[in-house]
Amino acid sequence: MTIQRHRPFGQNYAFVVVAVVFLALLASAGMRATPGVLMLPLGRAFGWSRDSISSAAAVGILLYGLMGPFAAALMQRFGIRRVLVVALLVMTLAAASSAAMTQPWHLLLSWGVLSGAGTGCVAVVMGATVVGRWFSSHRGLMMGLLTASTATGTLIFLPGLAAIAEYAGWRWVVLTIAALCAALVPLVLWLLPERPSDVGLTRYGATSDEPAEAGAPSGNLFALTLGALHRASKHGVFWLLFATFFVCGFTTNGLIGTHFIALCGDHGIPEVRAAGLLAMMGIFDLFGTTASGWLTDRIDPRKLLFVYYGLRGLSLMYLPYSDFSLYSLSLFGVFYGLDWIATVPPTLRLTTEAFGERDAPVVFGWVVAGHQVGAAVAAFMAGVLRVQLGSYLTPFVIAGATGVVAAFLALRIQRRGNDAPMVLSNEAA
Repeated sequence: MTIQRHRPFGQNYAFVVVAVVFLALLASAGMRATPGVLMLPLGRAFGWSRDSISSAAAVGILLYGLMGPFAAALMQRFGIRRVLVVALLVMTLAAASSAAMTQPWHLLLSWGVLSGAGTGCVAVVMGATVVGRWFSSHRGLMMGLLTASTATGTLIFLPGLAAIAEYAGWRWVVLTIAALCAALVPLVLWLLPERPSDVGLTRYGATSDEPAEAGAPSGNLFALTLGALHRASKHGVFWLLFATFFVCGFTTNGLIGTHFIALCGDHGIPEVRAAGLLAMMGIFDLFGTTASGWLTDRIDPRKLLFVYYGLRGLSLMYLPYSDFSLYSLSLFGVFYGLDWIATVPPTLRLTTEAFGERDAPVVFGWVVAGHQVGAAVAAFMAGVLRVQLGSYLTPFVIAGATGVVAAFLALRIQRRGNDAPMVLSNEAA
């Protein structure tokens, strides 16, 4: 018989689980933000061009996205805690080993391949899996909070990391990230049970007639993951979700997250000050994305996506034509922070409605892969166009246009009630 280890706070222990995962997502997001801080210091230290550094960042972003659906399957098979611990150890190795890099391929291996693989397991897909496993009610709000951490961590770490790079050198930046990831491993082992039933609990807000938790899927993990993609790809709603989330990544992590500090540097703004503006975006993102989760429980998510993408696109077109004063950049930072990744809760809800709770984590993982493909394309494209054209004007206008297109694509997503999803597993059977 399984011995259940009871935890304090009763059913409210679900919020302790959310807090632990929130911290892990913060650390993962901070690691993904680090290449943006390293771009100028590595250029000065080794003479590497921005497009070569951007290429390594793009590989990391791409692998981060492609790992999502496989990470969801791994968590279903081997458990959230095991996957999270291994991912944190890989992230620690990636950051610590990069302190000794001297060649561009070292950067590609550490901050491209290893970083992408590790952070890809500690991403928004993990948040979706935790929320589905531990919560029966308030899912939109909890998903908004965990989603906010993935963007907030990207931004709030930047001022400190930029200050470390300026005053102590870039090697201390990567060692700081390594120490942070390593410190989270014992916390996860101590405070993160696998399922509510493991500690004598049920999902938060569960009713007495709620069905039991689904067991781990059987079969080959690659077949399950790729099979979910094959079945989902037959439905137009999947491609609309994929396309809009591609634009989300294109306009956030890939463009602003990777190139905003360098853009400000082109206008004479110091790195620490530019990183501070990104940190301000992170603070407002925490409120904006959490509020988006609350709104998703109450408003048609397609309408929310229309507003988010449309206003985001217009703001990106405005930025390169602004005067880059403290006032204009602060105004942009507040608005963009509120909208940074507010798209995730409504996108997850639409995915769950369309494909059902059992298959939604893996299908959503493929949708998130679209997000990171978009981010990788933007990170690479902006670096190349900056070198070729001498400014960031063109990539920002292109990104703004994609935001407007995504706004109208979101309105074309067909909704299905929670009682009639596309149950992919039944189709496979």
